Amino acid sequence: MDYDFLKLDNGVRIVGERIDHFRSASVGLWVGAGSQYETVSEAGLSHFIEHMVFKGTQRRSAKRIAQEMDAVGGQLNAFTAKECTCFYAKVMDEHLPLAMDVVADMVTAPAFDAGEMEKEKGVVLEEIAMNEDTPEDLVYELLMLAHYGDQPLSRPILGTQNDIETCTPERLRAYWAKQYRPQNVVLSVAGHYDWTQVTELAQKLLGDWSPDNYEARAFHVETVPFGVQAKEKDIEQIHICMGYPGLPIGDEQNFHLSVLNSVLGGAMSSRLFQKIREETGAAYTVYSSPNSYTQTGMLSVYAATNPDMAKTVCGMIREEVALLAERGLTREEFIMAREQLKASFVLALESTSARMQTLGRRMLLMNETRSHDEVLRRLDAIQLEEVNSLSARLLSEKPSLSLVGNGAEDLAKVCL
Repeated sequence: MDYDFLKLDNGVRIVGERIDHFRSASVGLWVGAGSQYETVSEAGLSHFIEHMVFKGTQRRSAKRIAQEMDAVGGQLNAFTAKECTCFYAKVMDEHLPLAMDVVADMVTAPAFDAGEMEKEKGVVLEEIAMNEDTPEDLVYELLMLAHYGDQPLSRPILGTQNDIETCTPERLRAYWAKQYRPQNVVLSVAGHYDWTQVTELAQKLLGDWSPDNYEARAFHVETVPFGVQAKEKDIEQIHICMGYPGLPIGDEQNFHLSVLNSVLGGAMSSRLFQKIREETGAAYTVYSSPNSYTQTGMLSVYAATNPDMAKTVCGMIREEVALLAERGLTREEFIMAREQLKASFVLALESTSARMQTLGRRMLLMNETRSHDEVLRRLDAIQLEEVNSLSARLLSEKPSLSLVGNGAEDLAKVCL
């Protein structure tokens, strides 16, 4: 699969994947802004800006943004991650120019109205409160702190209550002016489109965006000793997270890590799911997942169970991890996991949104694309011995740990 690509004079990168038999198109504007790039005084600003651009631009009110997209049946949304923010829309192919116009307007010319900002503070504070009331989210936030210590990567994407309450329009605009520059932006498109039309419109909407005063923010993620974080919370279950070393986003062994994760806890046939849920009924939810960033990565394991079973579940997780590190995958597990990954990859290609996100994220963070055939070839090329070697290296380490629930602090003393 060949991708369309163009770089505007001001540095905006445009990447597209045309799918002739689709009647929809997805477009995303990706910005290198996230908690990884924030100083202590800027904590939460990447996410707050994501909210504020929906509150109006120099040409559109918040209501008009919503009405224009609803009038064509379009979907408009955004998200903030550790290393990027994405503003995206999905529409029928004939309405792609409108979607591009709306998204570009929001990103390049937000109004940052002081009155709207004060109202939106309440919305973000409610989101922070909701995260606090969602133990699965909270325990993962604590795991990041246990695993990475006091570094930008471990800070909450949402910021804290104090970060939001003390935020001013001046601080918001200053951070936007530093991070929202064309050299730090990727426009990704997937679906049915005319490339000439896309590039001409991109030039019109983004070509005059000034590249001045941009300086890429350098950062380095330090390796820290394993840590433990526990938070007492009056809830029915204990929520458990363990973090093992992972791989950065550019590491070629991420394919191998995906196979390893599938066998450990990434599928219904995985060892953790079968042992802890199916064989013993010790927990309703248990899974593992790899998380990759530009300089580091983590393989996390999550489980939720009642307090009486929490120590037992921790022990079973450690036992299955140690067994996998020592003996590796069986050939049957390896072949099944590899086929699962190939199928998941192919099925995801049926979504223009998924294709747009894969394109945009990789171009923003790695400055490259990767063809579908290349991905499948690399999956087919994985060898069992390579996965087992990786398993022994990553899973032999002592994990970081986080717990949330009644008795979390006492459990933390005996869980490892």
